Amino acid sequence: MTDTQSPRHDVVYSYRRLGGDRLRVARTAPPHANGPPLLVFNGIGASAELLEPLLQTLGVATVTFDLPGVGASEPSVLLRRLAGYAQLARELLDDLGIDRVHVLGVSWGGGLAQQFARQHGERVDRLILAATSTGHLMVPPRPSVILRMATPLRYLSAGYFKRVAGAIYGGDFRTDDALAERHVRRMAPPTVMGYLNQLYALAGWTSVHWLHTLPQPTLVMAGDDDPIVPLVNARVLARLIPNARLEIFDCGHLFLLTRLARSVETIEAFLGEDQPATAGPIASRALAR
Repeated sequence: MTDTQSPRHDVVYSYRRLGGDRLRVARTAPPHANGPPLLVFNGIGASAELLEPLLQTLGVATVTFDLPGVGASEPSVLLRRLAGYAQLARELLDDLGIDRVHVLGVSWGGGLAQQFARQHGERVDRLILAATSTGHLMVPPRPSVILRMATPLRYLSAGYFKRVAGAIYGGDFRTDDALAERHVRRMAPPTVMGYLNQLYALAGWTSVHWLHTLPQPTLVMAGDDDPIVPLVNARVLARLIPNARLEIFDCGHLFLLTRLARSVETIEAFLGEDQPATAGPIASRALAR
């Protein structure tokens, strides 16, 4: 069953011009939020609307943006690797006057979150990696899932998305047709170039050889029925990052939405800890409520 929790605050959208890029930025500012904001990197081809339920409900300030060619951000003339996207995020933080952040990366965005934490580690207090992996060197999904993920068609065709949602996202999407319908309403199609640039950015990239250098306390979150990123990849992340722990949810790839209440509770508790996380992976199973 899908978690529900009433939104606490609005997502405020604005636009920023950074060099040749015009980016749409989404921010929340809960009245009693403390500490650095949470910088959120979304999944491939996904605009900020997709994570609105999470952003609206978290009791911490958040900032995210549509990557060039995604959502309401204009396409870019530049081809970027993950390092280039990380640099773009740093420039946006500078433009917004934000010095330090916590970072959350979801799926594809988890690779960018790892890259940002390595590249601009002095700006990152805590790191959260959700439904993601070490990149090119990972335990892969089934070939049928890879083929469905290689195309932006699921963003361009509601009918196609509904047909493949269960096979791609797993968990509640396998049995709840209404869930797929609600999800479609929050999806905005990326441009073809924006989507292809994100594929290019991650091609051949891996963090396996340097994850041991990340000093940030890290929370790894994963679903136990995730066709895109099999659970073993989360265990690898939690094992390789020195100061990491693992939280497992009884759902699929989009547990941040289908297990919203538990996800919010877990994230807020992690960000609110006074002491650094205990070194080494600590596994716990988060049950739906």
